[in-house]
Amino acid sequence: MTTLSEMKCEACQAGAPQVSDIELAELIGQLPDWSTPVRAGVMQLERVYTFKNFKQAWAFSNKIAELAEAEFHHPGILLEWGKVTVTWWTHAISGLHRNDFIMAAKTDQLL
Repeated sequence: MTTLSEMKCEACQAGAPQVSDIELAELIGQLPDWSTPVRAGVMQLERVYTFKNFKQAWAFSNKIAELAEAEFHHPGILLEWGKVTVTWWTHAISGLHRNDFIMAAKTDQLL
């Protein structure tokens, strides 16, 4: 079985299906440090990473940005002193797609 971090994002456009409740349970089970907040009716994937200082958090943010560009899928990134909050969701479908879980797993691999 291929792990999420080994998968590639697929092109996703408006009208693509959001993950089902069954898929959500399976996929989030593979990402134990991630939560699924709902903001303005949109379910998202979110994780807070902590670091010893701003410089380490900044470097991690840059790695995420490079990953996002390589996969053509872009998260919300909040950079603070010693902390980076990463939020994945698919804007085109206003919710979660399998791509978001793939990118969350790839984000974890950057540590």
